[in-house]
Amino acid sequence: MIKGVIFDLDGVIVSTDQYHYQAWKKMADIENIYFDEKINDRLRGVSRMESLNIILENANKEYTKNEKIQLTEFKNEMYKNSLDNLSSEDILPGINELLDDLKKHNILIAIGSSSKNAKKILRKIQLENQFDAISDGTDITKSKPDPEVFLIAAQRLGLTPNECAVVEDAHSGILAAKEANMLAFATGDAKSSKDKDYDFEQLTEIILKE
Repeated sequence: MIKGVIFDLDGVIVSTDQYHYQAWKKMADIENIYFDEKINDRLRGVSRMESLNIILENANKEYTKNEKIQLTEFKNEMYKNSLDNLSSEDILPGINELLDDLKKHNILIAIGSSSKNAKKILRKIQLENQFDAISDGTDITKSKPDPEVFLIAAQRLGLTPNECAVVEDAHSGILAAKEANMLAFATGDAKSSKDKDYDFEQLTEIILKE
């Protein structure tokens, strides 16, 4: 029986994709590195440094470790500044109602996000106190598809992995959920993943009507 639902943040609770893209694009333009939305799609659910390494596949030079750190810090500052524009109006449709339904049925809820800015985003959209646990990029050493972020969330909920379901919009997140032995619900681009268990729209039916 599912006793907890772990939500990815970006693309599931709120969409900040455009802010990530704009920040990476500015960094890439300054470095004269080709970067487009197709490349950006490969960054979903991936850590900041791994995202940079993907972008640098198109670079004309090699970057030192310190230079890479500086680039990720620049990108993150650009991104964090853009998050100041977020508000509760940016919560994706149906999320508030779903969270309320899960709570009414005594289902625990958590965030499992690779983002190191997860807590700031939750504050800006006024959901920081709605979740029973938060696991984010500040807690992990391995990004999705490694299951670490979801396993930490389950532990903080006091649940075993097979008592948890995950909601993800990235294929890497679906893989992480399955590796963690959790039920995987897909939304957005993740709906095309052959590894998903169900689509997001089936979550209420599957979990609340068990």
